[in-house]
Amino acid sequence: MSVADGAVRRSRAVAGEALRREAIEAAAELLVSAGPQALTMRRVATAIGASTTVLYTVFGGKDGVADALYREGFERLRARLEAVVAADPLVRLHELAHAYRRSALTDRSFYAVMFERAVPGYEPGPESLEVARASLAVLVDAVRDAMAAGLLGGDDPEPVARLLHAAAHGAVSLEISGHLEGEGALRCFRELTAAAFAASARPAAR
Repeated sequence: MSVADGAVRRSRAVAGEALRREAIEAAAELLVSAGPQALTMRRVATAIGASTTVLYTVFGGKDGVADALYREGFERLRARLEAVVAADPLVRLHELAHAYRRSALTDRSFYAVMFERAVPGYEPGPESLEVARASLAVLVDAVRDAMAAGLLGGDDPEPVARLLHAAAHGAVSLEISGHLEGEGALRCFRELTAAAFAASARPAAR
């Protein structure tokens, strides 16, 4: 392959990735503005000024778009969780909970695909589920560190991580659905996550 051929291929790859990301953003916007029934290949193609043929080539179909939304959502969540740094393990866990909330509120359409089955019929495959597990593993690792420091009880971090995730997820879901608003939503989030932390703390750390 010549240098010129290599440059052309790289240019096409960059253009293809740009189109893919543009389509993902357009699909996310359609979910928010018009609901899951609007998530069709034709609507996404129209939104980005591309042909449906190109979209089918990139994604394979509607489930491929949904899968891209699912993965993108968890990759964004993982990046935000990994950005949380704190010397105190419990402080880090509290900050991770708030990072989770901010991520959900910022990317509501992605959150809906990740956790609320927003696209009827879509089921994530093994590789996509692994992307999800890798994102939530950040919380498991943080719980493990808190256990090692003697701040949380138990020796298996996964059940505790699930409890903390459930508390944060429950409060955020109520907020996104409109059942909680403003300061009341934030207060509920803090109280639920605090209760989960208290339930997991060692007696001396309560």
